[in-house]
Amino acid sequence: MGVGRRLLLAVVCGVAVASIYAAQPVLEPMGRDLGVPAELSGWIVATGQVGYLVGLVLLVPLGDVVDRRRLIATHLALTAAGLVLTASARTAWAAFAGLAVAGLFAVVVQTAVAYAASLSPPGERGRTIGVVTSGVVVGILGGRLLGGWLAEVWGWRSVHLVLAVLALGLAALVATVLPADERTERTERTERTEPTEQPARYGRAVASLGELFGDRLFRTRGLIAFFLFASFGTLWSGMALPLAGPPWHLSAAGIGLFGIAGLAGALGAARAGRWADSGRAIPVTGLALALLVVSWAGIAWLPWSLWLLVAGVVLLDFAVQAAHVANQHLLAAAYPDRTNGAIGGYMVFYSLGSALGAAATSVVFASAGWAGSSLLGAGFACCALVVWAWERRAPAAAHRTAKSRCRPGKAGTAPARRNGRTTRG
Repeated sequence: MGVGRRLLLAVVCGVAVASIYAAQPVLEPMGRDLGVPAELSGWIVATGQVGYLVGLVLLVPLGDVVDRRRLIATHLALTAAGLVLTASARTAWAAFAGLAVAGLFAVVVQTAVAYAASLSPPGERGRTIGVVTSGVVVGILGGRLLGGWLAEVWGWRSVHLVLAVLALGLAALVATVLPADERTERTERTERTEPTEQPARYGRAVASLGELFGDRLFRTRGLIAFFLFASFGTLWSGMALPLAGPPWHLSAAGIGLFGIAGLAGALGAARAGRWADSGRAIPVTGLALALLVVSWAGIAWLPWSLWLLVAGVVLLDFAVQAAHVANQHLLAAAYPDRTNGAIGGYMVFYSLGSALGAAATSVVFASAGWAGSSLLGAGFACCALVVWAWERRAPAAAHRTAKSRCRPGKAGTAPARRNGRTTRG
């Protein structure tokens, strides 16, 4: 897969995921403008996560059935529609509806990752996933930086409008630059003569998500993602509240600058994909989770030292990106014939964890201050490390089970036999 296509898909991921997290640096002015109480402000971000969760279950499996290029373009356009609704909202319920729609179709991220993985040879898959998923972290953290600046100059609504324009532009670019999905081209003639086949394949793809939960590899990597992103969400959804208050009294733009620290840490983990290609995905995950726990020792000093906070943020985002790339590399290798479904199912855990962190941190902060939020984030990180240690007891068995589940011809898998050939993802 060419560098240009990798970078384009990375930008797609960045803009899509930014549509969910763009509200993080503007929680205070956005909540005040819409009449949302401070203790419930975490739900501004969590609403997008709930929409994302629904999309993971109902929309991501479409990538195992239809042309992923067309699906990416369509979902980007619909994400833009949700962003426009949010930007024009005059009431809380209208803004929440727009955030939910944007989150629902932001699952284009998973389709883009699966599409990139399917176009890459096995020896380069980890590197490709690393580049494309770096767009996710750039979107989350760079979006905070851009969002804080835009909100300071033109107000919080401008953040969502700018993202909507970018999403529409990318939709047009994807439709004209990226190649058609070879998988679906091989089956289009058959589906023209059998119009009921595509809905049936979609139904099987959705149903196969349940089968994935029977695999040890999928369960453990999903649980690691759940606690990993609960810890991540605790920091990035909760940090704006104490930074806006005493003793720092930072503006939205000042809070958004912390995205630079996060970007430095996340991009520092870009080599995680190559480490995974060399067979070190499991030890890389363990090291990353240990660093995640340590990062909270610096983050907890937010009320007294911004420099220690910055160090903790860099370390946390390095750890999150390294573990996330390793997780997706293992799943793409174990489920080559239903990559969309496997990564989409994995991201259900991601979405639930992020929503939990976003909703819980504002409640904990209101009752126990930043010390309570820091203990919460560190606790989530420790839980992820415990799951990884449990997985280490029988990793080989986990891989064998996962691979046996994804062999062509197994019930519930996405690939189908057509004229003696297997259609692959």
